[in-house]
Amino acid sequence: MSRGLITAIEIDGAGGDPGAWRAPEVDPRAILTGELAVRAAQRAEAAGVDLVTFADALEAPDDVLDQVSVRLDALGLAARVAPVTQRIGLLPTITVTHTEPFHVQASVATLDHISGGRAGWIADVSTSAEAAAVIGRREPAAAAETWREARYVVDAGRRLWDSWEDDAVIRDAATGRFVDREKLHYVDFETPTFSVKGPSIVPRPPQGHPITAIRVTSPEALDAAADAELVFLPDSGDLSTRVRELRENAGRSVTLADRSVTLTSDQVVGPLVLVSAEVRPHVDGVERLASLIEGWAAAGVDGVQLRPASLELDVPVIAEQLLPVLRERGLVGSGEQGGSLRGRLGLRRPQNRYARSVR
Repeated sequence: MSRGLITAIEIDGAGGDPGAWRAPEVDPRAILTGELAVRAAQRAEAAGVDLVTFADALEAPDDVLDQVSVRLDALGLAARVAPVTQRIGLLPTITVTHTEPFHVQASVATLDHISGGRAGWIADVSTSAEAAAVIGRREPAAAAETWREARYVVDAGRRLWDSWEDDAVIRDAATGRFVDREKLHYVDFETPTFSVKGPSIVPRPPQGHPITAIRVTSPEALDAAADAELVFLPDSGDLSTRVRELRENAGRSVTLADRSVTLTSDQVVGPLVLVSAEVRPHVDGVERLASLIEGWAAAGVDGVQLRPASLELDVPVIAEQLLPVLRERGLVGSGEQGGSLRGRLGLRRPQNRYARSVR
């Protein structure tokens, strides 16, 4: 592809290695103040990385000696990073199983506003009795049920983002009118487990729809990936086959109003697919990782999500050594694009379904 591979870095505590926080170069306090995440995101942005993702779960990390047993809320951490970055995309993980769909979409829309159109989110579910007991709203459910509900949440979110037309906010001081009520719409969305009346309490996001992503961790998540615009897929021996099948399945179920694309008869619409892998370039070396990425590109992925074992050790290597090597090999672009995350990823801004229906 002409733009090169999409590049993403995951932020999870001090890194994917549970012992990363104990390294001498890490100030453990910086994990809980968000400074470690800010530093990693700024390094990634300066190097031209397209987006950062933020890991999260409703379940608390295991209380194990010598491991960090707390985790900052991913959405709050993304909001902390947004004002101190300018170009990089921000995708926090949000578990929807015990979270009100109305609040999920409002939070993501707010992140899109404060970041100037650089937001997205990774939809996730919880099947554990621990999370159910902590939240106290419902009993734990099987993966098939929770992922089915997650797909409804994704749909409801997009409808609520459309419930304000782009020019609904008028701020007419002379008449004292802040919004044009004719350009706010009820969504009247009902599912087997929840219903939403609408409209949203947040104006339409700058991107129209912030990017919705799915991390494939199970067959049920793979099915739900048909509704996403960005998919994180684990590496495997049959990666090219899995990428092709994922796009074909998504192409059959995609809603054109959500993707805002024009199809020709020989096109298949599917999500952008990033292979996701934990990496240790400060140990394994840059050339080895660059060759792995070259192989993933040959398998047909749109990009890579690198999960550094140590933010403090691996992110500088990725930024200062790996990215230049990938550019030399023609695998990634300059990384200088600004504007919205949708624009950076080559996705069009969706039209508003309700505005079309009333004109």
